[in-house]
Amino acid sequence: MALYLIGDVQGCDSALQGLLDKISFSPSRDTLYLLGDLVNRGPDSAAVLRRLMRYGDAAQCLLGNHDLHLLAASVGARRPSRKDTLDGVLQAPDRDAMLAWLRQQHMAFLLQHQARSLLMVHAGVLPGWSASQTLALAGEFEAVLRGPDLSEFLHQMYGNTPNRWDDRLLGLDRLRMIVNALTRLRFCTLDGVMEFDTSDGAHAAPPGYLPWFEVPGRKTRDVTVAFGHWSTLGWLGRDDLYALDSGCVWGGHLSALKLGNGPAAHELIQVQCEQAQKPG
Repeated sequence: MALYLIGDVQGCDSALQGLLDKISFSPSRDTLYLLGDLVNRGPDSAAVLRRLMRYGDAAQCLLGNHDLHLLAASVGARRPSRKDTLDGVLQAPDRDAMLAWLRQQHMAFLLQHQARSLLMVHAGVLPGWSASQTLALAGEFEAVLRGPDLSEFLHQMYGNTPNRWDDRLLGLDRLRMIVNALTRLRFCTLDGVMEFDTSDGAHAAPPGYLPWFEVPGRKTRDVTVAFGHWSTLGWLGRDDLYALDSGCVWGGHLSALKLGNGPAAHELIQVQCEQAQKPG
């Protein structure tokens, strides 16, 4: 049995097929952990979702900002943009089944692997959140994701405020803050104020901001955090950090990290991807 972490697929089903062929994936034997942004911008989001649905428990999936955007578009909370490629899902005869499956997916995983805990999120973790708190906050939104009030939240999901965590936050503000941190975070200040305008690499931090994982004393430094979302960052492998969005939809690579017996035994496996989107 092998465990693989996979970065942002974004509707690139042929690239996903190529990667799974390269690792000789077997759903009866292996487990995939996909780090979110399963859909959008690539040519065949519906094929990606149908494939993952077929794999059952062998595909453990997080939701990213593009997956939540699909759910928002499905209830009329957001109009697709010119770069979106969501019609293949929204107009499919099995649309309802795919959307229902998405609502059963997760916002964070915490996996004990060998002697170290592995926390998986789509984008990032605020420096003041521990791994256990991150999992609990993810669970708060997962309850809404699967409940009767999802449409109400999706109509209020978009926005950059509040941009600083406070345990006293309630209602829509609390949920929006959780979602923004888990699915959009790249840069924040030392005390956790988030910034959402900059999407370039780690070198492009605005004055007063750092990549979230470089904030001194962050409470997840005692675990390894795996994430996607940041294509301009690319692959980054450290004992405490794995960044796995390597720009598949932009003509980069689709990456999988095969977990071995300790960090030195992990194996990065990549396939080159056909460009589906151009910057700008």
